Amino acid sequence: MLHDDELRVTAARARRLVAAQFPGWTGRAVTEAGADGTTNAIHRIGDDLVARFPLRGTDPGEVRRRLVAEMSAGADFASHSTVPAPEPVVLGEPGEGHPLPWSVWTWLPGDTAADRDPGASTGFARDLAGLVATLRTAHTGGRRFTGDGRGGDLRDHDDWMDTCFRSSAGLLDVPALRHWWVDHRDLPRAGDDVMTHGDLIPGNVLVRDGRLAGVLDTGGFGPADPGLELVAAWHLLDDGPRAVFRDLLGCGDVEWDRGRAWAFEQAMGLVWYYRSSAPALSRLGVRTLTRVTGRDVTPPGAGRRAAPPGRRSAAPGR
Repeated sequence: MLHDDELRVTAARARRLVAAQFPGWTGRAVTEAGADGTTNAIHRIGDDLVARFPLRGTDPGEVRRRLVAEMSAGADFASHSTVPAPEPVVLGEPGEGHPLPWSVWTWLPGDTAADRDPGASTGFARDLAGLVATLRTAHTGGRRFTGDGRGGDLRDHDDWMDTCFRSSAGLLDVPALRHWWVDHRDLPRAGDDVMTHGDLIPGNVLVRDGRLAGVLDTGGFGPADPGLELVAAWHLLDDGPRAVFRDLLGCGDVEWDRGRAWAFEQAMGLVWYYRSSAPALSRLGVRTLTRVTGRDVTPPGAGRRAAPPGRRSAAPGR
């Protein structure tokens, strides 16, 4: 389990839900997708559809509103993206012992950047910059960032960062990382909100032959700090391609450094929170912190030390 309070959605339950609510899909195989996300259990429906079952939530009405918003945002993203992206199909309802609504989207085949690292590819960096530049041309419709996740004011995350620093004792060089955050949390805004995917991490990006082939988990598409999308530079790219990405987007120093700070904030949460439940995500956090700070962020012997005590109370998220 990734979270202490998450639901479980087995393949058998997913099959019952699909059969009961969408009898027109009778005959399609319903199978586990092979890897769940951090917020949804993922099950394939035939060859071209995928069901996403929220792992957390207690209020069906609240979850339904969130799913409707995600499906609208995903459709908007797909209409602007330079590469293929999932498109929403239908909303499912609670049933068969499952207490929450769920959603069905089109399925995109392919390998994620977590499986096929494109970090050394200049072509991938160019594709990524083209995607970000195009998304920024989408109209915000006068909306501004109003959430409580990444994308607004860096200083709003001080409490979360303090939790991460305390929970990372023995895993990371916490004093140096605290100092880094203090030096970057007051960076001013570099411009008005633009439309962003907001979570361009390796697991949300599809790669083919070292090029960008698709983008997943698009339900968070919305207005945010223009620096937020730059987390992709640190999660996905090595030094040379990262410089190409920056040049193509024409990022100034403040916007670039705010992107580093957002990547730092996300990576700090990944390291300790997913250390036992999803080690690959924890390792991603360490790699991103190393890229962001330009130094080794792990103290000697960190890999042999015990995980921080206590239950996890919150997940790193947008």
